[in-house]
Amino acid sequence: MLKRIWHGWTRAADADAYEDLLRSTIFPGIIDRKIEGFLSIELLRRPLEDEVEFVTIMTFADPTAVVRFAGPAHDAAVVPAAARKLLSRYDGHAAHYELKATRHAQGQSSATA
Repeated sequence: MLKRIWHGWTRAADADAYEDLLRSTIFPGIIDRKIEGFLSIELLRRPLEDEVEFVTIMTFADPTAVVRFAGPAHDAAVVPAAARKLLSRYDGHAAHYELKATRHAQGQSSATA
């Protein structure tokens, strides 16, 4: 299993609009592609002094699934034009990590806002 991690930053004034774009359009668009081996996508948000940082963590079953999502240049960032308009800067490449272990606290469930 692989985790694809990517970072982008917005001005504070654009943060809510960017998050809304991800939740309402970009994430559903990725899910609607029904990419074989794509398992999930997570969104993290962190306010900084002058901007807001966003991190996406995508989970894939294997490297082939990542290529199905991103194409042959599998580490290249996939940033739609609408997102670029709201981002002040972003990583040009995503990092891929092999998931080696996961532990959950007993009785804990995943939370989404």
